[in-house]
Amino acid sequence: MAKLPTTYAWLETMAGRPRIIDEALRLYGTREAAGAANNPVILAWAKEIGGDVAKVYCADSVPWCGLFAAIVAKRADKPLPVAPLWALSWATFGVDSPTPGLGDVLTFRRPGGGHVGFYVAEDRDTFHVLGGNQSDRVGIVRIMRDRLYAARRPAYNSQPGTVRPYRLAAAGGISTNEA
Repeated sequence: MAKLPTTYAWLETMAGRPRIIDEALRLYGTREAAGAANNPVILAWAKEIGGDVAKVYCADSVPWCGLFAAIVAKRADKPLPVAPLWALSWATFGVDSPTPGLGDVLTFRRPGGGHVGFYVAEDRDTFHVLGGNQSDRVGIVRIMRDRLYAARRPAYNSQPGTVRPYRLAAAGGISTNEA
């Protein structure tokens, strides 16, 4: 895992994190390859998931936020939605989460499609989202609340106490298109 920005360093030492956040943080900093090349790590995620995902996902130039969410959920032993490569398919994952908390799946509208990532924190106007294909890498970005399409919580047998909202200062840029 690459080093988290200071704003999010508290995640590294948090005890009892949701497993979905543990798995996502292990991949923090993974980048797609520049140009026509492909990062073999990202392509290996598709093979690990298997099935239709392995058959159709063949280049990291193809939006991969859904692939990232799928590999994280799979490694956290959570069931995947039908068509996990499509970001808005994650709006059927788990159970509804009217008040998003750490590790919840957030889906967003964007020009030309959608985006999916995991809730880390929030401020007055944005959600802080850990996701793939955010500036061509696994990272944390701020996304405006009014773009939220759905918030979904993984189904837990025993929900970690850390699954709750976290408030941070509004600092840094705001993502407008995660493609």
